[in-house]
Amino acid sequence: MSLIIPKKYKQKLTPETTEVAIKKIKEFFQLSLSEALNLRRVTAPLFVLSGTGLNDDLNGVERAVNFPIKALGDKRAEVVHSLAKWKRVKLHAYDIAPHYGLYTDMNAIRADEDLDNLHSLYVDQWDWEQTILPSDRNLAYLKATVEKIYSALRKTERMVYENFPHITPRLPEHITFIHSEELLREYPDLSRDERESLAAKKYGAIFLIGIGEQLSNGEPHDGRAPDYDDWSTKNEDGYYGLNGDIILWDSVLERSIEISSMGIRVDADALRRQLKSRGCEERAQLAFHKKLLSGELPSSIGGGIGQSRLCMFMLQKAHIGEVQASIWPEEQILACHDAGIELL
Repeated sequence: MSLIIPKKYKQKLTPETTEVAIKKIKEFFQLSLSEALNLRRVTAPLFVLSGTGLNDDLNGVERAVNFPIKALGDKRAEVVHSLAKWKRVKLHAYDIAPHYGLYTDMNAIRADEDLDNLHSLYVDQWDWEQTILPSDRNLAYLKATVEKIYSALRKTERMVYENFPHITPRLPEHITFIHSEELLREYPDLSRDERESLAAKKYGAIFLIGIGEQLSNGEPHDGRAPDYDDWSTKNEDGYYGLNGDIILWDSVLERSIEISSMGIRVDADALRRQLKSRGCEERAQLAFHKKLLSGELPSSIGGGIGQSRLCMFMLQKAHIGEVQASIWPEEQILACHDAGIELL
């Protein structure tokens, strides 16, 4: 994605008022989310030890920022990419009952990101995880959870309008569920991003199911690590995957924007299958994977919801740098300034 400069862009809030609005959104949404999914807040790490298997491997190519620890004989630690697996370990450690869970503020550094309107070196998201029963590992439970999250999004949007009336709501009443294979069949000649944008524009808000498994064109819709989301189990609709992305249509940028990546997590069978599919079966010897394969960890569902992306969308901003402080290329700063987009 290259930098998008919307035509005749005008900020609806001054930078000072934007800071007030960001605080309101973050406070309101996390409470709405915790009430909807029975979550309680916990403290999260900024970094974990390398070699434990706890860090999120994302697409498997992104490099984690790492450093030696003098007090541990120069063992290396790495800044988290997300807390997808760490949260599941905490569900077990805290013995959290089925249909209850936890959430946390996750901060990360992704040094390999291409910087643009939606992507920053600095990542802030609400990472959440809920204990479920093995019988909940199905498409119906996934969809019901997505609808609860979407309800929290719409409540937050209404709160923003009540406090800042010139920012009018854009979200549709309902979110539409589509499998990535269905989207491919509808638009076989288009790229992944083009398919997402067309569907998001048509419906306003979609949950795209099945991110990670190979589709009929021989490629996955998008990459997903093999050891947290279950993207290989056949679901009730006859497609593969118990995971997906919440994607909204952003009328400011005139493109789709992914707000959340989430899903029902792998069980032992799905983990073995997905490790083999990705050619990384050696990960089964890592501490996290051993716990999962031995049945020590509970069944769960979880995901991440981008805090800055949510604020950007709710406040109808054109660049994520309008709602978070980060580092940007000088030419991007100047191009944004000339278009009335003031980065923090």
